[in-house]
Amino acid sequence: MKPSRLILPQLLPDSLAHALLHAAHLVAAVIEGGNLTVRYESLVRENPSWPDGVRGAIRDLAWNTLRDYGRGDVVLAHFLSKPLPIPVHALLLVAIHRLERRPAQAYTLVDQAVEAAARLAAGLKGVVNAVLRNILRHGAAVPGWLAASPVSRYAYPAWWVERIRRQYSGDWEAILAAGNIHPPMSLRVNRRRATVEDYLAELAATGISARRLANDALLLEHPLPVSRLPGFSEGRVSVQDAGAQWAAPCLGARAGERVLDACAAPGGKSAHLLELADIALTALELDSGRAGRIRANLDRLGLEATIKVIDCCDLGAWWDGQPFDRILADVPCSASGVVRRHPDIKWLRRESDVAAFVAQQKSIINTLWQTLALGGTMLYVTCSVFEDENRLQIERFLACHPDAELSGPSTHRIRAILPTTDHDGFYYTCLRKKTRHG
Repeated sequence: MKPSRLILPQLLPDSLAHALLHAAHLVAAVIEGGNLTVRYESLVRENPSWPDGVRGAIRDLAWNTLRDYGRGDVVLAHFLSKPLPIPVHALLLVAIHRLERRPAQAYTLVDQAVEAAARLAAGLKGVVNAVLRNILRHGAAVPGWLAASPVSRYAYPAWWVERIRRQYSGDWEAILAAGNIHPPMSLRVNRRRATVEDYLAELAATGISARRLANDALLLEHPLPVSRLPGFSEGRVSVQDAGAQWAAPCLGARAGERVLDACAAPGGKSAHLLELADIALTALELDSGRAGRIRANLDRLGLEATIKVIDCCDLGAWWDGQPFDRILADVPCSASGVVRRHPDIKWLRRESDVAAFVAQQKSIINTLWQTLALGGTMLYVTCSVFEDENRLQIERFLACHPDAELSGPSTHRIRAILPTTDHDGFYYTCLRKKTRHG
């Protein structure tokens, strides 16, 4: 007769064990090649009753563990003689992150991690307990283990560390460090429904501290749920990184112009363009689900654009032959400038992917150039800090297109924005199509 299976009670949603368990599932999904944001959004949809605090605890543990690329594995290498199942390995990575950040809660953490392990693989909860207690006993040695390798010291793949070191000899460590901190939260005021001055005063009146940056982005002192933002549901404000808010001013679209946003999802830059000028905007997006987010964002803000679910390089499928006055080419890229928002990138990206992005970018801007009017402006945008995708891409484009030149005010022609505590990393270049060659 088979022994009856032990049925464990459900973990309380506000317990640390609950947060550890679900964070481990998210980390495991990334290790297996999944997208962190997609998996997290699916988890939230499946558990609509979870309050903000529960969702936030799971998110913080998963995101911060993934920012710690390589660090947990270096520690585990001293205590494991053979691989564990990926979910259990992921749980240990989450637990090690928590131990490093909150050593005073070490014994509570071990107890709660074992509780979580019982739900993942009951037969391995003793291994989880033993590994974590061994780490506590050898805690004084851990900093030395982490410092011994560039991977665990900087929490990036070795090829990434070397690429940044080579490109930014004076700032490379600061750039890497900026990619590992919590991202800031910035707001963009909808000029059609509020002024920056009035909205800043309204934030202050509700006890929300913020400061105005050079491009009118409002940087919050502390991130908070959008439900707490005055007028968010009424479309008076949007959440958008301050670095991304340079796109619309750099493109400089004017009333009455035909404007194309060629890779538009989720629609923040499209919306900003429409907030600043009465333009005829066409927004293209290859993925239908992401295109739906463009429509939802524009509807909330009271804005209108023509949205097409299409490959921007397939001109015959969408272009009517009428040239555009302005084109926003916010091209697919390595996303190395926004890695702190998407830490799974460090786990999923390979160095060979950069060359693939470069080829895709080249194809997009060469194709879009055909649709730009003489005298028109194309703004090339990436959220990358890798020069192959930025400066070198533009140098190659200019060498192949004698009808192209850098354009706009000197501050807008080329704007390389490195990640800081105020904003993520972006690259902007304004290109003008000459009216005559030579």
